[in-house]
Amino acid sequence: MSAPSIVTPDEVVEPRLEEVADGVYAYLQLYGQWGLNNAGFIVGRKRTLAVDTCFTVRRSQAFRDQIEKVSANPVTTLLNTHHHGDHTYGNFLFPQATIIGHELCREETIGTGLGTIALFPGVEFGDIEIDAPFVTFTDRMTVYSDEGRIEAIYVGPAHTTNDVVYYLPEKKLLFSGDLGFAGGTPFAVMGSVSGSLAAYDRLRELDVETVVPGHGPVCGTEVFRDMREYLFWIQSVAADAYASGISPLEAARSVDLGRFAGWHDKERIAGNLHRSMAEQAGLVPGGALDLEAAMSDMVVLNGGQPLHCPA
Repeated sequence: MSAPSIVTPDEVVEPRLEEVADGVYAYLQLYGQWGLNNAGFIVGRKRTLAVDTCFTVRRSQAFRDQIEKVSANPVTTLLNTHHHGDHTYGNFLFPQATIIGHELCREETIGTGLGTIALFPGVEFGDIEIDAPFVTFTDRMTVYSDEGRIEAIYVGPAHTTNDVVYYLPEKKLLFSGDLGFAGGTPFAVMGSVSGSLAAYDRLRELDVETVVPGHGPVCGTEVFRDMREYLFWIQSVAADAYASGISPLEAARSVDLGRFAGWHDKERIAGNLHRSMAEQAGLVPGGALDLEAAMSDMVVLNGGQPLHCPA
């Protein structure tokens, strides 16, 4: 196997805009550590369409301000890739927008509420109001920006139960949500390791040249190759650990991350092993898992410190 193509430092830089196609912008919060997600927007003749928001009120307001600097057109449509707070907590700051997401994204956004905040003490989240998608679908739907087609494709369970990618076929461009961590460790504890691998197989069917990942710099489809390599390795480690009767934490401590050691948030291996070992035991993709135990093991691997979120 080739080495992962993207290795990033631990530093945090100021968010920036990158025009990834004519009228299509990626809002990048590098280098994509916990809470530093990417969002984006598409400027039309009369209206703007946004993809995801950010984790805190301050960061979501900064995203909104960047949109307004590019175009005076109102954001009338907001597409959510999945329910996690770093992609949805800023939804309420776009009150004129029709919020679209998977049916399960609506359920999980409402069900989770502000619960994610407890995982990241010290982060100034601001006064967040939960605002879930109110136009939902279960498989595919099409949205347009002027004449430009945007295909919403459900690919979960993968990173979560409700992952959707947004594909712009004329521009060969994909907003992948958290199917893509460019330079970061994948995180499948709330979805499925096997389901993630199946999702990457589906993405191979799309004619894509440019990927706006959920975290990390804009890249090509090599990010999916890297994610697949890591998750195949996780499955192998999980199979050995399950056969040996050791715990996910023991398994995580026993292995050398090797070519994946340069990726940030590497403590996610514990959560990924919880999920993959449960799948070895017969848990269906996306099935209920002891998330508290998985998150606790990640904290242990993080030196006993809370997960580092620079948001």
